[in-house]
Amino acid sequence: MVCMERWLSYGQLDQHSAALGAWLQNQGLAPGARVAVMLPNIPQFLVTMAAVLRAGYTVVNVNPLYTERELEHQLQDSGAEAIVVLENFAHILEKVIDRTSVRQVVVTGFGDMLGFWYGRWLTFALRHLAKRVPAFQIPLNGPVGARTVLPFCRALREGESLRLKPVDLNGSSVAFLQYTGGTTGLSKGAVLTHRNIVAAVLQADAWFTPALDKIGDLRRVNGIAALPLYHIFALSLSLVSIRWGAKLTLVPNPRDIPGFVDVLKRRPFHILPAVNTLFNALLSDPRFRQVDCSQLVVSQAGGMAASEGTARQWQALTGSPMVEGWGMSETCAMGTNNPLDRKDFSGTIGLPLPGIEIAIKDDEGNSLALGEQGEICIRGPNVMQGYHNQPEETARVFTRDGFMRTGDVGIMDSSGYTRIVDRKKDMILVSGFNVFPTELENVVSMCPGVLECAAVGIPDERQGEAVKLFVVRSDPTLREEDVARFCHDNLTGYKRPKYIEFRDELPKTNVGKILRRALRPQAN
Repeated sequence: MVCMERWLSYGQLDQHSAALGAWLQNQGLAPGARVAVMLPNIPQFLVTMAAVLRAGYTVVNVNPLYTERELEHQLQDSGAEAIVVLENFAHILEKVIDRTSVRQVVVTGFGDMLGFWYGRWLTFALRHLAKRVPAFQIPLNGPVGARTVLPFCRALREGESLRLKPVDLNGSSVAFLQYTGGTTGLSKGAVLTHRNIVAAVLQADAWFTPALDKIGDLRRVNGIAALPLYHIFALSLSLVSIRWGAKLTLVPNPRDIPGFVDVLKRRPFHILPAVNTLFNALLSDPRFRQVDCSQLVVSQAGGMAASEGTARQWQALTGSPMVEGWGMSETCAMGTNNPLDRKDFSGTIGLPLPGIEIAIKDDEGNSLALGEQGEICIRGPNVMQGYHNQPEETARVFTRDGFMRTGDVGIMDSSGYTRIVDRKKDMILVSGFNVFPTELENVVSMCPGVLECAAVGIPDERQGEAVKLFVVRSDPTLREEDVARFCHDNLTGYKRPKYIEFRDELPKTNVGKILRRALRPQAN
């Protein structure tokens, strides 16, 4: 992999992950223990992920931009006993750690794996010049006893003198607890086993490899990892790259479009996974027209609906058609995809990947005929085992014949292509991230001066959907900026409402339930 022009070889990944894995084993963690990873797209992410899996533990990916409330819930729910965190976010961890089971903390600086001189300079600059590292002091004692707090580089050094012990794992062993939005207001951990992950990697391998024939040796392939690796879409595609022995270009901050364009200009790239908003952002930057896209063979769109207008512009500029696919955290990101040799934009989510079955079902779980509208359901070896510690939710989401209900409403045509037409759930999709209105409403209801509220998604050119919040005040002096500030303090960026509107009352059913669907037409 390469990050900020500093390379890490597969040999080094092997060496460093073995050392960190041995260090973790030496901390007394039981087999299968949960280890949280709170890192952006830097080499430490993939080293830590490999270390946790090789040591026989379970990876709990955490969005580094989470607020205290969000981080506390995920650490508590997963039962994480250890965490590897970028120092820029350690002050958030400090505020919640005593209410969790975390006993081992490994703190890394941004430049820890970017070379001795350059890395140290970069870390110094972020700490002292840019002031990007807020002060923190993680307590050495907590409710579960003494706590180890160690710099990442020291953990590696200590691990180098230890032996990574063989672990007794099988296909049913849990590899990841991958958290997704919760319909009850709290995120749920999708239980993904090693068998799920292996199946997903093999499915993607079978689908993508033929498109790479013209490159020849797959080790020459350069994939771009601009989407966050803690998100299932980027995570799964990075694992496919590792299977190939390919190169992976890490982009820590894709929101910096000029910087991202500079990365793309440095060397040929072959696979670019992105959400529609990121494709749009690149097209809007005049300097992107100077990027050599002649080697680009897969422009993979996912995470949110791809628009035909963006797809046409992208193909006209790069010569590479945007290929839309569909999947979920619960399916290791795999589900359907359009054939990679299509020259046009289909407007569908494509065909099932190998080993995956897609069925359109009614509310009773009966399969519908082709052309009929119903809930998209999926069955295959990549589909999760269930939700962590939520047996009722797990039972609700699976049909009698083993299909998982997705909450998306679609139609399958006679050729097997599926088109999404609606969303059964109230979920809002913001730039590929799930926002569940119940969570947002639960948070906003605690804002002083709010009597009740409702959140809905409205179309947005940049993000696909944006959050609009309707609020009924109990305090007439409550202002829009008061609500926005409260959301800023309690919700990560993509969950915050873009629009806030005050109402005297909200539409309700005859039993008093707020009707979000009645608000959607008024929100546009």
